[in-house]
Amino acid sequence: MASKVVQAVVPNKELHSFVVRCMTSVGTPAHHATALADLLEAADYRGHYSHGLNRLDMYVRDIQTGMTAHDKEPTIVKETAATALVEGNNVLGPVVGKYCTDLAIKKAKEAGIGFVTARGSNHFGIAGWYSMRAMEQGLLGMAFTNTSPLMVPTRARKPTLGTNPLTLAAPAKNGDSLVLDMATTAVALGKIELNDRKGIPIPSGWGTDSRGKPCTDPKPVVESGGLMPLGGTEETSGYKGYGLAMMVEVFCGILSGASFGPNVRRWKTNDRPANLGQCFIAIDPDAFAPGFPDRLSELMNYCRNLEPAEGEKEVLVAGDPERSHMKECDGLGGIPYHPNQIQYANDLASELKVDPMKTL
Repeated sequence: MASKVVQAVVPNKELHSFVVRCMTSVGTPAHHATALADLLEAADYRGHYSHGLNRLDMYVRDIQTGMTAHDKEPTIVKETAATALVEGNNVLGPVVGKYCTDLAIKKAKEAGIGFVTARGSNHFGIAGWYSMRAMEQGLLGMAFTNTSPLMVPTRARKPTLGTNPLTLAAPAKNGDSLVLDMATTAVALGKIELNDRKGIPIPSGWGTDSRGKPCTDPKPVVESGGLMPLGGTEETSGYKGYGLAMMVEVFCGILSGASFGPNVRRWKTNDRPANLGQCFIAIDPDAFAPGFPDRLSELMNYCRNLEPAEGEKEVLVAGDPERSHMKECDGLGGIPYHPNQIQYANDLASELKVDPMKTL
């Protein structure tokens, strides 16, 4: 019987400080580094390890190589009372996303809705961080982004669309909330990379090899294959995930004038700026029928109280697994990490000549 892996626990504030140390060591302005640290901490705290500490080296390399600008800020290209087009000026994605979300929130409070698209952006981490930012203001928040071509469309063999995530966060009663945050691929690439790093197989339906065939070995998927759409193969409705990815592409790359689909820079290459397209929406529920939080709570609690299927303990709604993980972290006094992730962080700290993360 295999022995259980002993995980190391890192206090949330220590993770945040580590990210800031790493990013500022390569020339990132403190306020840009802080925005990134806020996002990466939230990702791991909520249990989305594929988009937290696991991604730090990518942001570091982008600044080191000059592929991401460190001396600019996002700017508004054009706007109306409820809409705006933003030029990201190639700064860190979370900096662009935070700027656009706050702009959408401002417009929603004034006009009932704020719809902001951005071009010239970069990888922005977990989409839910932006929608929750609007939700914390009593609004419905939505966010979308295109990404490097990683998804192999149904019946194809070449990655053409991104993971193209979407999110909706909405406030319910007594601090409860619905937080949907999902890729339109079966999984995010980071989850397959984590399995590859740990040396364990992936489920069928996550990725394809170079022939477009389902593959359970993560290495061929990462090196020469691609991700499958949400739903997997055509027989299991993968074409619906493919269609959702196209919808996100319309909102992001097409609407903003950014790169789109196969024109987006390949993943982890630096031959040209990523020029990602993103979309951020904030909606004031008070502009519509009164009682929104009550009705949402009623629906969520109805679903939670359904009789579980045989062998299951409970029925969940979007956001419940993250709440459970955050409660676990709070009990531990920090975020638990696999030893390989800690070693990876220590290696990065050594390379950048910054203090490594302290564990409990």
